[in-house]
Amino acid sequence: MIADLTAPQHILVIPNADLPKALSLAEEIGNFLTQKGIEHRVFPLHREHSGQKPDLRGWDMVLTVGGDGTLLRVGHLCVLQGLPLLGIQAGRLGFLSELTDATWQEGLARLLAGHYHVERRMALYAELVQQGAITSCWDVINEVVVARGRIVRPIEIRVDLNEGYMTSYMADGLIIATATGSTAYALAVGGPILPPELRNMLVLPIAPHLSLERAVVLAEGAEVCLHAQCDHEAILSVDGMSPVTLKAEDEVRIKANPNSLRMVRFGEPNYFYNRLAAMMQNNPILKQNNYD
Repeated sequence: MIADLTAPQHILVIPNADLPKALSLAEEIGNFLTQKGIEHRVFPLHREHSGQKPDLRGWDMVLTVGGDGTLLRVGHLCVLQGLPLLGIQAGRLGFLSELTDATWQEGLARLLAGHYHVERRMALYAELVQQGAITSCWDVINEVVVARGRIVRPIEIRVDLNEGYMTSYMADGLIIATATGSTAYALAVGGPILPPELRNMLVLPIAPHLSLERAVVLAEGAEVCLHAQCDHEAILSVDGMSPVTLKAEDEVRIKANPNSLRMVRFGEPNYFYNRLAAMMQNNPILKQNNYD
């Protein structure tokens, strides 16, 4: 069902600056918005400039032009600001994106008429605690991963749930994923697919050895604390970002984020399953690489 919502009047367009197609499409989108009398700005985002962040203050909505990686990078900022996000696919993988280079004009026309709805997806909040002090924190859209480093040897990961012991894994790593993340890394290691609106965490080991092998879906509101216990390197990675090296006494605390990722949608409620089936049956990355 499509709700009639307020049409945005101030739109920030963020293309992946490393993709010529995305830059060209963003220029077309800018011209379209100009013709419609919509205030906008195009802010190209460079992958190599990891500290580069657009100022989201004063905007009603954000449009990304690129793949899922671009959407995730911008999504972290939108979670903080509570801004709705609309993805336009121009990269290799666009499972999270709502529009393509063939449908964006029709989609933006509907957007400016207020004919859309906002899907709220749970995000996580993760903290790295070292020697009793919080040294880093992240807003998480897909997953938190604690894993072995360069040495090909499993690590022991203790999991505390709601301040009580849950279990320990001997594995290459452990994934704590959102419903959104259940179709990312977690899916690649055999995890279940969760409906996007579900507000539960998914716990899934990577290559477990004599440990609990199955994925576990935690109750809504659960809080998790991870401890990597090993005599060799262990790492922490959030949403595929550059890893952080962990020490034996470090803790990784994870809980539901009070803010949600707000995704602009035009389709019917079952869009997720239709899109998932199409994506799984016709992998766009394999097609682009011409694997026969």
